Formats: sequence, structure tokens, C-alpha cells
Amino acid sequence: MSDSAPQNRTPPIPEPRTASGIEIPELVTPDMLQHPDPGRPGRPPYTRGIFPNGYRGRLWTFRQYSGFGTAENTNERYRFLLESGQTGLSVALDLPTQCGYDPIDPMARSEVGKVGVSLSNLAEAEILFDGIDLGGISTSFTINGTAAIIYAMYCAVADKQGVPREKLTGTIQNDILKEYVARGTWIFPVRPSLRLISDTILFSNRETPRFNPISIAGAHVRDAGATAVEELGYTLANGLAYVEELIRRGGDATRFANRLSFFFYVHMDFFEEICKFRAARRLWASLLEERFDITDPKAQRLRFGVVCGGSSLTAAQPYNNIVRVGLEAMSATLGGAQSVFTCAYDEAFQIPTEFSAEIALRTQQILAYESGISKTVDPLGGSYYVEWLTDRMEEETRRVIEEIDDYGGVVKAIEDGYLQARIAERAHERKQKVDRGDTVIVGQNYFRRDDQTDDFGEVFKVDPQASERVQEKYQRLLAERDPARVERTLKALEKAAGQDDENLLPYLIDCCHAYATVGEMVATLKSQWGEFQEPIRL
Repeated sequence: MSDSAPQNRTPPIPEPRTASGIEIPELVTPDMLQHPDPGRPGRPPYTRGIFPNGYRGRLWTFRQYSGFGTAENTNERYRFLLESGQTGLSVALDLPTQCGYDPIDPMARSEVGKVGVSLSNLAEAEILFDGIDLGGISTSFTINGTAAIIYAMYCAVADKQGVPREKLTGTIQNDILKEYVARGTWIFPVRPSLRLISDTILFSNRETPRFNPISIAGAHVRDAGATAVEELGYTLANGLAYVEELIRRGGDATRFANRLSFFFYVHMDFFEEICKFRAARRLWASLLEERFDITDPKAQRLRFGVVCGGSSLTAAQPYNNIVRVGLEAMSATLGGAQSVFTCAYDEAFQIPTEFSAEIALRTQQILAYESGISKTVDPLGGSYYVEWLTDRMEEETRRVIEEIDDYGGVVKAIEDGYLQARIAERAHERKQKVDRGDTVIVGQNYFRRDDQTDDFGEVFKVDPQASERVQEKYQRLLAERDPARVERTLKALEKAAGQDDENLLPYLIDCCHAYATVGEMVATLKSQWGEFQEPIRL
């Protein structure tokens, strides 16, 4: 925080505009609405939701993001969360796994198990899901650069458990385009990465038809600095690029569109976030029909999950984050999310403790079972302000997508560094507003006590021996597996990677069953495709 930022004085009354800069009228009247009748839920264009009965038929999935240390550590946390009432798993993976390094690599050793669980091979995945029936639980993976490999590994675990692949449910993020612009765990160049994503989607449509093989994510774009409008525009533009690539590969547009899913962050502008989700559904349905003639109602549905928290959380006065996450979860559910992850109050500075993780889960359960939110569909539908702001969000988002189209499309914008520069500029603007006190963050730049010492509560510590134990298990695996089988499957993968018309997923699954490692599979693909070189813009 800047030394010049205000601390104790009362902030001015908030300006009448949304966090994205949309000016808000003092009063909205019916004549100001472009869509005075928002339609009915469960019918295109789905402004009011994709299901006719909303949450009355089925609540959203309570999916807490978790993973740290060893597979044994994380399996224990999963069991705790499931016993506490969580209804889906969300796997956090460490940076070596995300970036394609094995735990013994010098680049990886210091980061093993730090921000997620280490998962370098099938043996670790078997431990991670030990005692958890993959046919009865929905599992989400936040993984992108190595997403195809982790998905292949999940299929291999199911094979080991005797669970038919067609019973698998869940989501793998698998959205590499936003990694290039916002998050940074890219490995391969853009175009071979698109091929790998297409392979995963086409294979999943056939082999795991209930599993979502991609979650097109605006979440990280938002946390990197983009506004709500830009988050939505960039995300839908990425989605259109994936659809174009899948059609180019000969995929059935209606079939694969049925399994596309989306992932967003929820920030603190309550009504803007709700209207973002309403506009997203309406706009996505329209874009699929306008650009690709996809008219099947089910294929037009925008299904999405959210994170409540992220960069809106603060280390200063951390217990305020409980209130923030509660408000964001209300935005998500009033906006019709299918899956919700509520951050723990301490995630601004550490991996959550069991205590803080339980509070985050209880936040969702209180909303679901005590607040009455789920008792009727789209309870804010028909509000003049909500319908007006939904119209404006759709209008502004279309403008963002058109700007990307005019530049030459998403892939060109990424390869040139155009989108990266736009998001960096917006992040700088946001930081300046906070430092000047134009944007109020309670407890951080306003309402701080002169003698404030922030109480962080219980401190979570990753087992300092976790990295060493992971490396020991890795060395033991190398000694016990069949090296000839490993070499044979990796050679087959290398050959297939050099043939553009070959789907790589069967080869990756064979590698996983042979106990080839993530690092070995990534190195094999790098030998054919090389690595992405980040563009420099001054």
C-alpha cells in the first residue's frame, strides 16, 4: 500500500458507476430496457438460467479447491471435506506438475507440494484418490499446460479402480489460451497446444461423455487485472477460438458444444457480477447461433463454475474476507452458477487450514439451506436495474469481442502480446486507484487502525519433509517400473505427435499405465513441438 493512501478517514460516497466503468443512472425505468421481458429459465437465450427449475431440482456443487504436499496429505484433506458435506472435488496441483517438471528436476525441487499436490505419475494419482469412488464423485482439475496428461492419468486411475470411463464426471480446465495472457503455466507454442486441447475434447466426447474436457476460464484474466466486462469478452472470444479449431478438426459442433464449460471469478461489485453471468448466458447462445449455426438448445447452454475470493481478498484484517466471500457467493448463486468454490479467509497469504476451509464450506451451506436463495428461480429477474445492467454488460462485452476480431482474432492477439499488454495496463490502473484511495478496500486503504496488527489466526505449514518424501517415492517408482514398456509407449507418443491427424490421448493413457512421468511425456512432446516464447512489448 502507498504511504500516501488514506487510512482512517471516511471515504467519499462511491461514484455511480460499476467496477467496469459503466455509468449507473439514478433510477432505471421500464422504457430504458432493451429486453423488458427476460424470458423464462431453461429456454434460449437462457438469460434467467439454463434449468427451468433453477436450484429447486438440484443445488449447485460445493467444490472447495484443495491440494498440498504429498498425495497422502491431500487425500486426507479430501476425506475431511467430503465428510464435512462437500459434494465435489477440486484438485490444486503444484507448479512443477502444472509446468511439466518432475519433482527431482532442479527447476522443481524447491516448489514441490507448495501451492498444490505433487502429481508426477499414475502411482501418485492412485494414492490421491485412494478410497474415493471416481464413479460417484465429480472431480475438477485446475490444470492447463499438462491438462491432457492429467486427464489421461485420471482415466488410467478409473481403469485401475474398475470404473467405466463413461461414468466419470467432472471438469479439467484445459484452457491454454488464457495461460498465455494471464497465468503463465504455458509449455508448448499456441498452435500445437490448440491441437492437444482439441484431441482431449474429441476423445472425451467419445470416451467420457459426462466429463467436461475444458473449462474456458476468465477467472485468471480477471485476477490478473481485467474488468468484469473484459473477463467476459476475452473468455467468450477464447471459447469461439476453440469452437473454430474443433470444427476445423472435423468435430461435430453440436456434440462438443454440449460439453464446453466456463469458469469465472466473482469480485465485489454485487450487481455487476450477477448481471455478468446473465449476460454471459444470453450472449454465448447468440454467438453460437450467429457464427456457427448451432441451434440445438442444449448445445447453446453456458454452464459455469466460479471462485469467490481470489484477488479481492486481503491479508490486512483477514477476517473481513469471510464477509467478502459471503457476498460474492450470493452474487454467484443469484447469477445461476452450477459450481461454487468459496475461498477461505486466509487464502490471501497461505494454504487454508482445516478450520478456515470449513468456514468457507459452511458459507455455501448457509446460503443453500438457510437463506432461501434456492427456493425460486432467478429471484432478481424482472428488476429494472438488473435487466438494464444485463443489457449493458452484453453490449459492452460484444464490443470487446469485436475489438479482438478486428485485431485478427485471439491467437494472433496472443502471439503478438496484444492481450497481455491490455491486461497489464488495466492491472496498473487498478493498483493506482487503490493506492490513491479512489477504490475503497476496507481494512487496507481505509478504516485501518493506527495500532493495527493483523491477526492471521492459525498458520498453515506444509510438511517440510514433503518434497523429500515425494522425491523418494519418485526414485522408487523408477526402480520398480518396466523400463522397456515406458520407452515403448514414449516412442509411440513421439511418433504420433509428429502426425497432425493422430489423436494423442490414447498414447498418453498408455504412457500413464506404463508409469511414465509427467516430465517424460512433456519432454517427448517438446522434442516435436518446441516451447512457447513469450512476446515482448515495450
